[in-house]
Amino acid sequence: MKLHLTKPLVIFDLETTGLDLVKDRVIQISYIKVYPDGREERGNEIINPERPIDPFITQLTGISNDDVKDKPTFKQLAQKLADIFAGSDFAGFNSNNFDIPLLAEEFLRAGIDFDFSKSRLIDACTIFRKMERRNLAAAYKFYCGRKMEEDFEAHRADEDTEATYRVLMGQLDKYAPGANEDPEKVLENDMDQLAAFSKANNNVDFAGRIVWQEQKDRNGQPVLDQDGNPKLIEVFNFGKHKGIPVADVFHIDPGYYSWILSGDFTYNTKQVLTRIRLRESKLNG
Repeated sequence: MKLHLTKPLVIFDLETTGLDLVKDRVIQISYIKVYPDGREERGNEIINPERPIDPFITQLTGISNDDVKDKPTFKQLAQKLADIFAGSDFAGFNSNNFDIPLLAEEFLRAGIDFDFSKSRLIDACTIFRKMERRNLAAAYKFYCGRKMEEDFEAHRADEDTEATYRVLMGQLDKYAPGANEDPEKVLENDMDQLAAFSKANNNVDFAGRIVWQEQKDRNGQPVLDQDGNPKLIEVFNFGKHKGIPVADVFHIDPGYYSWILSGDFTYNTKQVLTRIRLRESKLNG
């Protein structure tokens, strides 16, 4: 099945030094950029994380300190990747929960403000979990009819990227309108719908420190927009101001913004908070 694209779709996967969004770094990035006309462009980079790779990670990925010592850092590759990814949507396997947030951090550490909010984020893992609830290997067997180990080497970004691409295509085939009798198991070959279906939370920032919440009036009733849908506002999801609108906190506790900027929070959280502050300053200025 050919993807119905209105702009390029980047299917990608990362291998990293660990799972901490603040402390860990990318050691491999692999991608397939699919264009609306069906063209495919592939890329694969081994990256020097500028820190030792734990033996467990080497055992898992096959990427050692010797493999990365002469490779470019992410900062050296950042502009090239940003140019390649510009104007694209993104797809991966568990990418909305980990790969996208970590990639955003790497770009910001390199001084590049890559705005993922302008991209549709499609997560084949979320689609699979909602439809079948398995992992990538089971997804590959279920949708592609073969064992993943027969076709790929596990825990390599380039191998997992290829497998994810095939899984996504298989999902669209299996859940195409009219392909099965269960009306709840239908997915349109449409990037807007796939991105909406992939969304697993109401986070404003990737780490979930700020979340969307329905705005209420003085009587506790939802405030509606011009289309009759509930208006959403950003609220803090942690700490002493949990559940309080971010815009209100700027007024009642101005130092909270500075505390977060100087604290051990992800760059993306700080970026999102700064954008809200600038917006509120313009509205009230």
